[in-house]
Amino acid sequence: MVTFLHNQCQTRDVDEHASCLLGWGQRYDQLSSGAFAGEFEEFCFGEVQIFRERLNQAVHESGAPAAGRQSVAVASGLDGEGWFNGEAFRKDSVLMLHGGERFDFRAPSQHEMLAATVNTAALHDYARRVEQRDLSAEFGPGLLPCPDLVRATAYRAFLTTLCASLRATPQMLDHAPLQRALAEAVYGAIISALGDEAAPARLAPPTHTRRLIVERAREYVHTHSSTPISVADLCTALGVSRHTLQYSFQEVLDLNPMKFLRAMRLNGVRRDLRAADPALDTVGDIAARWGFWHLSHFAADYKEMFGELPSDTLRQ
Repeated sequence: MVTFLHNQCQTRDVDEHASCLLGWGQRYDQLSSGAFAGEFEEFCFGEVQIFRERLNQAVHESGAPAAGRQSVAVASGLDGEGWFNGEAFRKDSVLMLHGGERFDFRAPSQHEMLAATVNTAALHDYARRVEQRDLSAEFGPGLLPCPDLVRATAYRAFLTTLCASLRATPQMLDHAPLQRALAEAVYGAIISALGDEAAPARLAPPTHTRRLIVERAREYVHTHSSTPISVADLCTALGVSRHTLQYSFQEVLDLNPMKFLRAMRLNGVRRDLRAADPALDTVGDIAARWGFWHLSHFAADYKEMFGELPSDTLRQ
């Protein structure tokens, strides 16, 4: 079972606030006048750390993520302009921090940061398998002013939603498929936030190749019908990138692979709900076993597909 940590605190001093984030060797110095008030919240599972911090005073920060770790942060709230390693940043700027490399950060009063910190090797392995990209060659540490605001806001929304789900239902991490799904979702969100401008242009595969890819994907899913399959699983099994998988499914089935796999997982949930004992099993546990972590979205998708709520199916 994965180790899960949820740490939440209200702080009244910069040193107290700096001590909340372990393993970074941070130092905070208050720069503006007034009583300090901070909020800090973190979620850790496996080798993934998600944290949010909010401060009401201008501060200077220095420190470094642990070696072998990589952190991607977004300025989710900023009253004015900040500085990161000598570069100005604003709300929805994306910041990259590499493990073992010190950073220098100055933020104005009233600011909030959201960040995901992951194992560097795991992130880069995911990028190679699923995106066929070499992140180490594309990005160095520093400020990444997101050229597409949609990417930054989507990353911020993803982290916000993930925090809310983990806060509300931490028990979902008792299920290994959910742990894996969440880690892959974090990797995918990070890569999307970084953008794809440095990635080489990809040509769509020939029509006969697309049909073969979809056929092999369907065979793989049906062979593993009792397991929640992810896009990353298909990319690894078939040796293709997410973009190639996307082209192929869209051309052959007029459906993207995520929707196809979601439909397969929803059918798996329905079968388990129909076979479950309402006195012993819960909708949340069964959904988590199939990799669904946002329960309200899951319930809406389930009802749209089957015309009833998952709780109705469980009671039948």
